[in-house]
Amino acid sequence: MTMNQINVLFIGAGRMAQALIAGIKQDEQFSLIVANKGNKERLAFVREMYGVHTTDHWQKAVSRVNIIVLALPPENHDVILAELKQLVSGQLIVTIAAGISPTYLESELPSGTAVAWVMPNTAAKLGQSITLYALGHYVNDKQHEWIRNLIRGIGDFEFVTEHQIHELTAITGSAPAFVYLMASVLEKLAEETGISAQQARKLVAQMIAGSTEMLKTNQDYFDLIDEVATPGGSTAAGVEVLLQSRFPELLREAISACRKKAQELISIETY
Repeated sequence: MTMNQINVLFIGAGRMAQALIAGIKQDEQFSLIVANKGNKERLAFVREMYGVHTTDHWQKAVSRVNIIVLALPPENHDVILAELKQLVSGQLIVTIAAGISPTYLESELPSGTAVAWVMPNTAAKLGQSITLYALGHYVNDKQHEWIRNLIRGIGDFEFVTEHQIHELTAITGSAPAFVYLMASVLEKLAEETGISAQQARKLVAQMIAGSTEMLKTNQDYFDLIDEVATPGGSTAAGVEVLLQSRFPELLREAISACRKKAQELISIETY
């Protein structure tokens, strides 16, 4: 570690932590130390895979770092925060756990502690996440830039409010499961034509990828639909079935269910 480097301690070494570590390693300004809850095999894997320093005693590393990333399940935060409260002295504390908001972090840490909430999705492991992040009251401009650089390597990101993360995570974090469910149905239908499972996966994946690129043109949704669905044509017939089946309303209900369950879990785990 050099004087010019920003030293980062990861507490937690699971899949999302590893995705972040892989992205951060591309930026030479960061030097990483990784710890976890006693899983020495995983810690050894992370050390060998990503070429980072590891430690069995994260408490001893706190005084040597600028940023602490809490890559833990929500239910494990209380214990860690109770220990951190006795150790932090100006470090930026970042959580990547669902439901652990800046307001909650600030309530559990010394007054004036800089905190942030970062919510990637599972595409982070491919560098294709859309990550939401929100800041606490005491994050300065330099620390804000650190956060942006920390998450740059796992995909695109948006700076939003704490409340918006609570609402938007159902879309950025949960809704990919809806896309995969749709894809599984389309893939099965494709296989029923006699092509191989590999061919079916390829054509469905590329159809979704191509549609994604079309969305990025910012063309109006209904204009995009009209480009595919000629009035009176076969696609229009399929769109009509989806509309008659309340497809838009069903999506709204699914997102609402995600939000409701998230709120229930937050109330159980963090309050």
